[in-house]
Amino acid sequence: MSSALTKASVKVAQSKFSILPRFSFALPLLGFGLLALAVVFHLQSETSLSFLQQWHVWLTLAPQDFAEFEYYYSAMPRMLMAILVGATLGFVGSLLQQLLQNTLVSPMTLGASSGAWLGLVAASVFFPTLAVLYREWWAMAGATVAVGLSLLVARRSGFRGLPIVLSGMAISLLFGALASAFVLLNDQYVRNLFIWGAGDLAQGDWNDVIWLLPRVSPLLLLVILAHRPLMLMRLGEQGAQSRGLNLIPVLITLLLMALWLTASAIATVGLIGFIGLLTPQIARRFYARSARIEMVASAVIGASLLLITDLIAIKATQSFGQLVPSGAAAALIGAPALILLSLKRGADNERVAPPPSSHDQVGHGNERRWFKTTPKKGAVVVAFIFIIVLCLALFVFPKTILVNNSVNMQANIHWGWYWPEGYLWQLRWPRVLTALMAGLGLAVAGTVLQRLIRNPLASPDILGLSAGATLSIVIFILFFGTKWLVFSPMIAFMGSFLVLGLLLLLGKRQAFSPGVMVLIGIALTALLDAILQFTLARGTDEVFSILLWMSGSTYSVTAIQACLLTVGVLVLSAITLVWHRALTLIAISDDVARSRGINVLRARGWLLTLIAGICALITAVIGPVSFIGLLSPHLAYLLGAKRVLPQILLASVAGGSLLVFSDWVGRVALYPVQLSAGVIASLIGGSYFVYLLARRRL
Repeated sequence: MSSALTKASVKVAQSKFSILPRFSFALPLLGFGLLALAVVFHLQSETSLSFLQQWHVWLTLAPQDFAEFEYYYSAMPRMLMAILVGATLGFVGSLLQQLLQNTLVSPMTLGASSGAWLGLVAASVFFPTLAVLYREWWAMAGATVAVGLSLLVARRSGFRGLPIVLSGMAISLLFGALASAFVLLNDQYVRNLFIWGAGDLAQGDWNDVIWLLPRVSPLLLLVILAHRPLMLMRLGEQGAQSRGLNLIPVLITLLLMALWLTASAIATVGLIGFIGLLTPQIARRFYARSARIEMVASAVIGASLLLITDLIAIKATQSFGQLVPSGAAAALIGAPALILLSLKRGADNERVAPPPSSHDQVGHGNERRWFKTTPKKGAVVVAFIFIIVLCLALFVFPKTILVNNSVNMQANIHWGWYWPEGYLWQLRWPRVLTALMAGLGLAVAGTVLQRLIRNPLASPDILGLSAGATLSIVIFILFFGTKWLVFSPMIAFMGSFLVLGLLLLLGKRQAFSPGVMVLIGIALTALLDAILQFTLARGTDEVFSILLWMSGSTYSVTAIQACLLTVGVLVLSAITLVWHRALTLIAISDDVARSRGINVLRARGWLLTLIAGICALITAVIGPVSFIGLLSPHLAYLLGAKRVLPQILLASVAGGSLLVFSDWVGRVALYPVQLSAGVIASLIGGSYFVYLLARRRL
């Protein structure tokens, strides 16, 4: 009776998720045909051998001349590596999405990729020998910690909606900041990881293929064993448990196996995004009705997709005369595809809660604030904190004193309250002023964005505005070098404004849904990371300077740049305040704003243009900084600022104080070694954002 009931339940789940069942078996056949075609074109891209000569090499496995040796030891293992890695990532993406019943999850969105990157970077710094011998275990450890934290943070909200993706993004940014700190402090030890981080499939022998093949063999076992649990999970948690499925052990076991497969793949070829996120969605669009067929189809489509993207990378490398990693090519294809798929699916299909009202922000609504306060009392608290932070940044620092102890000169470090004089003052005040204005501007931009599109998750970094500005500058440096960076504010503004236009165009159809907006941010951020890794893999003189700039550094800011940034941010922020009445009404609804005589289109256009200008100016001077624009408005609300004008003012002072404090900590924490203000701000802000996600449902 129980067996019959289980079979009936599986059939119900199949029919529930199947639109055209008769196509289910045609999907793998179609995928295998596409895979065979991709293999043929891929093998032709790196060889001058004819089909007959290639077939001879395949039959004899004994190359005779240089062309055959190159084909046997480079083209063939690269093709097989692309198939193995693509199939693994596609399979894991399908397994995770079915396991958590969420079409947004993947190794990339759960933070597994950034966790693996952090694990390998940390191992290369502290245990270089063990990092080489046991690379998959270090990647596995980092990925497990990242995904475990993401699941732990999102457990109260469930795994089927946007919160788990937000927690994965927060963990990714947090782990990325830690990895950047390790790289900046120990770049001589991790330079060999730059090409790995870009996702390169190039092979010089069969060793990596032989190494990876037994480690991904659990794919076949999972295809056989995971089918029934995954089909039962489609009935819901209660439905699966009522039919005898022990949910927790199955969830943990399958999740660990998925992480092992992911860690083995990325430990071999590096970070390759989007494959695990896109291939299951493509498989479902071709009506893969059962869990097994979806996993097999996702593996086949993943292998085909990675072969195609690697073929593009090979052709680009041959055309440009320099290495174009496969991970960058995958991001160039995957980012637009992810945006298109998310728009076609719509926010409602993602089971995302409707956007909160203008007064219902993160931690707002029914949540109690830290203490009962008013905007005036909150302003006093913020002013007091600001004065303390400013005094710390200007006057409290370690000082090196040389002592002659009759044997040799000895340098002693003394902490104290010192007045910076002469050259030290000339170095100190531009950094403090730059950090203050950058934090102030990002806080204003974040507050206006959250009110303008009625989305509590809106910020320049989450929605990709900072990524657009950064991406435009990095691309400009790649093509024209650093000699034209005097025009960087204009270049950054163009990138930021293009992203804004894209957000308005795509988000309007979905009523600026948090799901769609965050997906666009994920796509742009992943695209930026791929291009950054491509830049690092080039190994040019600009590599380390770009990495330092992208960490949000105030190291090389001059007095003129600090003054120009101050004038620009203050002017743009002051103009933004002029629109506070329109912003208040738009935050309620567009209809209310129109009924009060507000030209909504013009007001929104001006405000978004001002935000783009602020983000571009800040990014051009110190690089991208995360979490300041997201958290500052919420801190202002917790201090009692509910109305637009008080919230902008309190948030700006809070954001400036946070970035000045981050810059001071970066200067003194590891003295005489220094860390970037952006790295410290990401660590502080990311930790607090993870705390908010863990304590409150977004």
